[in-house]
Amino acid sequence: METKKISVLVIDDSPVVRDALEEILLSDPAVGSVATAEDGLDALEKIRRHAPDVVTLDVEMPRMDGLTFLERIMKDNPLPVVMCSTLTAEGCETTLRALEFGALDVIHKPKVGTRQFFEEARIRICDAVRAASMARVAPVLVHRTSDPKYSADAVIAKPIRKPVVGRTQKVVVVGASTGGTRALRSVLEEMPVDAPGIVIVQHMSEGFTRAFAEDLDTHCRITVKEAADKDAVTRGMALIAPGNRHLLLKREGARYFVEVKDGPLVNRHRPSVDVLFRSAARYAGQNAVGVIMTGMGDDGARGMLELKQAGACTVAQDEASCVVFGMPKEAIKLGGVDTVVPLGGIAPAILQKIAVKDFEPEYR
Repeated sequence: METKKISVLVIDDSPVVRDALEEILLSDPAVGSVATAEDGLDALEKIRRHAPDVVTLDVEMPRMDGLTFLERIMKDNPLPVVMCSTLTAEGCETTLRALEFGALDVIHKPKVGTRQFFEEARIRICDAVRAASMARVAPVLVHRTSDPKYSADAVIAKPIRKPVVGRTQKVVVVGASTGGTRALRSVLEEMPVDAPGIVIVQHMSEGFTRAFAEDLDTHCRITVKEAADKDAVTRGMALIAPGNRHLLLKREGARYFVEVKDGPLVNRHRPSVDVLFRSAARYAGQNAVGVIMTGMGDDGARGMLELKQAGACTVAQDEASCVVFGMPKEAIKLGGVDTVVPLGGIAPAILQKIAVKDFEPEYR
């Protein structure tokens, strides 16, 4: 039986951006048709006419802006929406609100760049639309096998032996993708002020993660910030990988810190969950708790297995509470998951496994 092709409605006031997005999306064999609209009012008519599976939505448009359109469409006729933004400082606040109102993801508007830049942008845009279509109608879509797909080997070598660890701080590493922005907020809001250090990879565009972290910080008891190179991993703090940069956990004595670095797309992503999880397996081992949450694809699945093999506790979000049950499903299938819980059970599971009361004083 042939898989249903995805129909997309591109909403943007720029004809150049509309043409670029249409070209990019039609290069994906999973996409069957692309319609376009120049603003929110035009889009309402196009939705009635074309009944798209997925909508990509600009933020700033004449007559009806993206946020107003999103509020209306999610109330009257909910559809999977991917925000398409230049991610300026002013736009970040609006885009954060869009995620709260139900948008599934945020992608950069396509722009002129190197061949590698354009190809990576194409992968990111097409994957975001595929994931959104799965969140709505849950088709089984096959990734393009012609695209290069690197493993975590491209960024960090696989450890040849288990890490030597002693009595030291516990650390939590978390990976998420589609639907993860709201899921992460749910988990982090439940963490106490003396929670273990948390390091997070959320698949997200460059220029947006800082605003995302700052927004979380205002709602959580712990401190949340965008990770910078050499940041210490400390109790009561969560570090979020910067968009378009890999994030690794490292250790010096009893002190954990993070390394922010460039590298190729790993499992079609930068930052990659597999890269973070492998580094945690290598440098934290049994002192780590790994958590994999909602998202399309298999990024993090192999890293989760490496964490478990290194002695870490591993937790996955269950299918019923995932926007897209892709990443957790693949990790479970590989045998890398100890515990499967609904979204509301993730924070309690973390706290149970890291046993906060047993923490020693921080290394200085």
